[in-house]
Amino acid sequence: MNRMAPPKRRAATCAALLFCSLLTTVAFSTAFAQDGGSDGSEPLAEAISVRKQGNVDGKESQVRIDDVSAETENLFTKYQNTLAQIDSIRVYNAQMRRLIEFQNEEITSLNDQVDRVEVVGRSVTPLMLRMIEAIDATVRLDVPFLAEERADRIKELHKLMGRADVSAAEKYRQIMEAYQTENEYGRTIEAYRSTVSFDGTEIQADFLRFGRIALVYQSLDGKRTGVWNQEVRAWEKLDSGYQTAIKEGLKIARKQQAPDLIRLPLPVPAALGGQG
Repeated sequence: MNRMAPPKRRAATCAALLFCSLLTTVAFSTAFAQDGGSDGSEPLAEAISVRKQGNVDGKESQVRIDDVSAETENLFTKYQNTLAQIDSIRVYNAQMRRLIEFQNEEITSLNDQVDRVEVVGRSVTPLMLRMIEAIDATVRLDVPFLAEERADRIKELHKLMGRADVSAAEKYRQIMEAYQTENEYGRTIEAYRSTVSFDGTEIQADFLRFGRIALVYQSLDGKRTGVWNQEVRAWEKLDSGYQTAIKEGLKIARKQQAPDLIRLPLPVPAALGGQG
């Protein structure tokens, strides 16, 4: 069995080993110097230069590695952004496809409606012409109030029917508006100024209309009054007893006086004994 060496022996052994190592290093250095030159400085300088160059190359390599890493990271970020954009575009395209489908359906529906409108238009146009003729006949046979205004309205409707730039719907609307206006005449009172033939002479007068029941006039000087007789379709003179009533009626129609009962000549049905 081996025993451990005493401490003094171990110290001597270590010293011997250290001395051998130093001798080996000196011998190696001497040999290296003899191989490289007389003073041994050139190989050492070359080694140091190589080492420095290696450090420079290593630094440059690290810089290139860092640049490549940064570029790679940038490209990866762009790649992720591109993927996100592609997903957004896919969603957008899907929405656009649905919208286009709905628009195509709407176009088909509108085309069908246009076809139907053309068919309806061919049927509605004769109806509108008959409606205008009916208004014209009504005005010609009606009590002659606002005769010029109503005749102009009918002329405008006839012109309207000959215009290609106006839709059938707008033509129908204006015809119905004319009907509405004529309908309102039967429920309102109105005062206006116009001319009337009195003993063969045209004079200025104030006219008072009570719906379509009575149409009377009074000259501007208040001395002449008359009433329209629808049965004989002519004007008839009224006695002076109606002058005050007609003046009050004109004020009421012009909203210059509160509504009140007034005495006016009204036609009496033939079955009740003629005109009163």
